[in-house]
Amino acid sequence: MSVSFSDMGHGVRLIQFSGQSATQSFSRTFLPKIAKAIDDGLTNTSVRAMVLTGEGKFFSAGADINAFAKAIEDGDAPQLIRDLTGVLHPLLVRMRQSPTICVAALNGACAGGGLGLALACDVRIGSPSAKMAASYSGMGLSPDGGTTWLLPRLVGDQIARRFFFENEIWSAEKANQLGAIDTIVEQDSLLDSALEIALKWSQWGNHTKEATKHLLDVQSVQDFETHLKHERTLIEAAGTTDAFKEGVTAFIEKRKPHFE
Repeated sequence: MSVSFSDMGHGVRLIQFSGQSATQSFSRTFLPKIAKAIDDGLTNTSVRAMVLTGEGKFFSAGADINAFAKAIEDGDAPQLIRDLTGVLHPLLVRMRQSPTICVAALNGACAGGGLGLALACDVRIGSPSAKMAASYSGMGLSPDGGTTWLLPRLVGDQIARRFFFENEIWSAEKANQLGAIDTIVEQDSLLDSALEIALKWSQWGNHTKEATKHLLDVQSVQDFETHLKHERTLIEAAGTTDAFKEGVTAFIEKRKPHFE
């Protein structure tokens, strides 16, 4: 199976890209399967977090280059790109806006749109074999997959600028040093470590997770006064939730809160 999912317990779902879904993720064949697997997790209320990972040397290697070559020959390249971004880009927005925590367990290389998929997750854990590449410049393309929006927020504008224009490939160690990968663990500990952080980050109430992700995404495009108003609106809404009641009660009772 090219895209599979399994229950890791406690509301955490593992989604694995294998075979061509890892090596040729962004094709008309495999991208819809990847999007469906992720969307099924985002819309399932019993799934609090998802761990995304690949197989072998690849997390998600990006586009099917042979399909690009055929599309150029057929005069279909703009439509192919339109079709792929039409699936990928709305998916990335849904991931960023969802209360579901998304953890990228980077077993190997992520490039192109696969890099965008990894960067759109809430946290990235890498094995020593993880690599990050843009690969757009060498293909005569401009970046997509949200990479020019997401990467500067992690590593800074000028580092991201060099990454794209020098067509760099970052090792796991360099990506970690720069902030694009949060932590590195040994390959045989990768999924256990991803599960641990998925459980930790997904334990909070849905409003807390969704609002926090949203506020962090918009903070760089709002002035301070506007952002304070935005925070006020969302924290007022939080005051009506069951999670708020549970949090206050647990604090008074000196116990750990349990959020549904």
